[in-house]
Amino acid sequence: MGTGSTQADTRMMGIVHGALRRDLDRVRAVLTSEPYPEHERRRALGEHVVWMMEFLHAHHTGEDEGLWPLVRERDPAAGPLLDSLDADHRRITPAAVALTAAGRRYASTATDEVRVELLAALDTLTGVLVPHLEREVDEAMPVVAAALTNVEWDAWDQKYNVKPKSLKQLGMEGHWLLDGIDPEGYQIVVHLVPPVPRFILLRGFARAYRRRTAAWWQPQTPAQSVVQH
Repeated sequence: MGTGSTQADTRMMGIVHGALRRDLDRVRAVLTSEPYPEHERRRALGEHVVWMMEFLHAHHTGEDEGLWPLVRERDPAAGPLLDSLDADHRRITPAAVALTAAGRRYASTATDEVRVELLAALDTLTGVLVPHLEREVDEAMPVVAAALTNVEWDAWDQKYNVKPKSLKQLGMEGHWLLDGIDPEGYQIVVHLVPPVPRFILLRGFARAYRRRTAAWWQPQTPAQSVVQH
């Protein structure tokens, strides 16, 4: 580990993974519960699937280009583990691409056949993604925490997950991460940004996020986004 700081606090990785798994489960519940979505709700749900796959791609890019190379430099013994995670990413990518395409077809058509196709693509993706997400938290994050300082972790997170995004992107993404989260996780997420933009993000985008979730889930699964002081 580098000097001058505590070891990396990697809890944010589990929060991100939890949000992905939560909404993938919600999508499956909606696709398998009658009455099936129609019209605007169907379009909104398909677009949300596409958005999640774009988020996943950016998440994995940040790991591949920034996090894993830094860990390899600090801890060469982690190489085999990181190689296996890279292999996971290569297996996940075609499933995510297929789900993206299915989500777009679902959003733009009205046939039940496309709903079935989307459900199949969703199940294929979760079959390869969920074990990977679990491995990253259970196996990789302890290695990352031991190899990097918290300063290094925060610098990576800001470079790849915060600074490239607009205020609007951060606002919607932040509320998505906070949806149904516990108090400890809430504090971790909101303190990724300084106080003034944090206030804007929390107060300025809450209503827009509720509108989006109403289009995706209700009446089955109301969002649980909260704004705390």
